Amino acid sequence: MDIWHIRGGRRLEGVYRVQGSKNASLPILAASILAPMESELENVPQLRDIDAALRILRHLGCEAEQHNNIVYIKSNTLTQSAIPHRLMLEMRSSVIFMGALLARCGEARLSPPGGCQLGKRPIDLHLAALRQMGAEIEESGGEILCRAKRLHGADIRLPFPSVGATENILLAATAAEGETVIRGAAREPEIEALAAYLSAAGCPVAGAGTDTVRVGKLRPRGSVRRRILADRIAAATVACAVAAAGGDVELQGAQSAHFSTVLHFLKQAGCAIITENTLVRLRSDGRLRAVGRVKTEPYPGFPTDAQPVLMAALLKARGCTRITETIFENRFRQVPELRRLGAEIALFDRSACIRGVDALHGAVLNATDLRGGAAMLVAGLAAEGETTVCDTGHIRRGYEDFDGCLRSLGADIVLTQLE
Repeated sequence: MDIWHIRGGRRLEGVYRVQGSKNASLPILAASILAPMESELENVPQLRDIDAALRILRHLGCEAEQHNNIVYIKSNTLTQSAIPHRLMLEMRSSVIFMGALLARCGEARLSPPGGCQLGKRPIDLHLAALRQMGAEIEESGGEILCRAKRLHGADIRLPFPSVGATENILLAATAAEGETVIRGAAREPEIEALAAYLSAAGCPVAGAGTDTVRVGKLRPRGSVRRRILADRIAAATVACAVAAAGGDVELQGAQSAHFSTVLHFLKQAGCAIITENTLVRLRSDGRLRAVGRVKTEPYPGFPTDAQPVLMAALLKARGCTRITETIFENRFRQVPELRRLGAEIALFDRSACIRGVDALHGAVLNATDLRGGAAMLVAGLAAEGETTVCDTGHIRRGYEDFDGCLRSLGADIVLTQLE
């Protein structure tokens, strides 16, 4: 159990070097098994989800180690095509190993993935696409078995730009005969990062970052070295923390275009923002105004992962903000906890209306999920008195040394761990 103690009311000042992206690292770790090869990945964050992915790689027979922010993988020793249920449960992104194992071994045996409970998160799109490529899939007893003697290219149209389905198709397509075309593909920067890794490994990929991606067959080059891009959601979280608590912070390393919708609403709320290449400077006096309407959408729209932390930043904003969640049906789990601080939030259907209050007061909260937990920390920084967030480990799944980073900016925050 992680216990976060936050004493609010302190401005945040200084420089935050944005951590490497969790959501870019995980599919690339899965891609490392596509062929017998060596991978060296720089700027990989030290997170619980990364640890889980490395344990999966080692279970499959690979050599996989992380030293600080560098990960080394040798996949020539891969011996398994099955991932046990206990490892699948640790994170949502474990499902991405399905496409990679199918490409490498012609078989993948696993169970539905775990991760934060944000409502229905079906993998139907993944399975339907793999079937189009020639895979035979059986589902029984909580287990999924995928087999394919030979995968073939296909013209696949996704009805929704699912990031996970796009990644799984990309990975499986590296072993397919002929070209695979993904129409309606996800356009996230993390998709571009995976495509860049595959290209470096010897797989032709065109169109990543658009809604039509073309993938050819992998011709392995033996070794790959890549640097993981900065985490846009971690950058957005710190930006929201500065907005809520007040302060002047430089975010270094992140592309402002990758979280421009978040910066747009923070600027609308009254923050002063300067962007230049991979540098964002944000200043806030902590006295924000409501931003009207926010709607989560697939990239390049406003990211669902940033919705809870923007909500937390606006709890004291003058006026009313309406946030509509279109991606996950249960993405407002943080709301009852934020109300304990004195927040005024009304829920109806898939929208939340936040009416800014004059002050928030410290309380004991329970982290509900990764981003909801981060939202409680953001709110705690803007609250009077002490806020305690009890967390079973959600926050450390996605944020590297987050208490240390916030302390370096002047926050009064301490993380203790109970057995």
